[in-house]
Amino acid sequence: MSNNAADTHTVKEVDTKQTEEDEEGKEVDDEEPRECGVCGDVAKGYHFNALTCEGCKGFFRRAIKRSVQLHCPFLNKCIITKNNRRSCQACRFRKCQAIGMRQEMVMSEKEVLERRSRINKKKMHNAKTQLSSQQEEIIQELLCSHRSTFDFAFSRFTGFRPIDRDILTNSEHSPAHPSTNCPTKTCSSAGKSSADPTESLHACSSSNSIFSDCDNHKGDGNNRVYTALPHMADLTTYMIQDIIRFSKSLRDFRSLSMEDQISLLKGATFEIMLIRFNMVFNSTTDKWECGHITYCIHDVVRAGFQLSLIEPIYKFHHTLRKLDLQEEEYAIIQAMSLFSPDRPGVQQHSVIDRVHENLALTLKTWIDCKRTDPNKHLLFPKVIACFTELRTMAEEYSKQILQIQDIHPNTITPLIMEVVSKNSSCDF
Repeated sequence: MSNNAADTHTVKEVDTKQTEEDEEGKEVDDEEPRECGVCGDVAKGYHFNALTCEGCKGFFRRAIKRSVQLHCPFLNKCIITKNNRRSCQACRFRKCQAIGMRQEMVMSEKEVLERRSRINKKKMHNAKTQLSSQQEEIIQELLCSHRSTFDFAFSRFTGFRPIDRDILTNSEHSPAHPSTNCPTKTCSSAGKSSADPTESLHACSSSNSIFSDCDNHKGDGNNRVYTALPHMADLTTYMIQDIIRFSKSLRDFRSLSMEDQISLLKGATFEIMLIRFNMVFNSTTDKWECGHITYCIHDVVRAGFQLSLIEPIYKFHHTLRKLDLQEEEYAIIQAMSLFSPDRPGVQQHSVIDRVHENLALTLKTWIDCKRTDPNKHLLFPKVIACFTELRTMAEEYSKQILQIQDIHPNTITPLIMEVVSKNSSCDF
């Protein structure tokens, strides 16, 4: 076998130690001489602690693993060059040691196999966590639909009935211009938001707090807690209209029967609305910053909702904001909520379930690919846990809306009633 053939063979041998355990293990700078310290051939980098070519790297590795002792047929003074380096293995090995190549840096066969196994597993994992072209298309469609149907500045929210906050506060804001501030009376001391989102709610449960009105308005004719109801009904209707537009802009949704479209919308609208409101929730101030209008939890109370809904909503928004979701992730979880195959009245269960599974896998793959924080593996299960909370809150919301409708039948808009009604014959 020629020297060149032998060199080609050695290049193919994997020097696994160089990548993980070489003391230096680095490529040679382009401006440095690339000369092997053993034979003078072109050096590719530091191998086993010395600057060598690929041929001498492989030779040293094989020589270490041999049980036969090498002997020089001459006087142990052979000059090793690129052309004669195969002539005397003993002198070549001695030269390797002389330039600093270290025996303890060569991996055993077992270590080589283990490392190759790790490399293969990593390659397979990376291959699995790459977004497919189909998943990229899904994300782009959802992102485009979300951006075209969610107005962060709420600039299209016009012609609404004003919110009256004066009845529970001495605020000087005009009812004709919904306030960007909530009452100066806050639940936490010194005007600061509590570190624990539940603390301020518990503090508000005292008899002299406006939260005490939450459980006192059933059929008692007390209109004080309904001062914000007309405005909040208009805001909810505006949000529902955008959510319907979002849903109908998705190909998978349009492909379903009208009956299933209605069933999915009736089940998911309130959940998607909460997800969208979370995007404008400021967890520091405990306020929803909807363009030129800012809402606080007191406004939900003034709309007539009870603590059994208000407290979970408050906790939910703090929990979800802590996840620091990206816009793509918000778009995906809205679609996951929409395509829930277990909604009442759904007929095409398998079709919707397949869409939901694809969305869940897309979200998980996105997190694996795009997130860099060390705890990213916890994000997906935390998001999934939020869906359980959303489902519970949606049921309570429908219940309370129907109760409020009984007391103020002319305030809740027809579109809201279509969403919460059990009759699925309505047409959005």
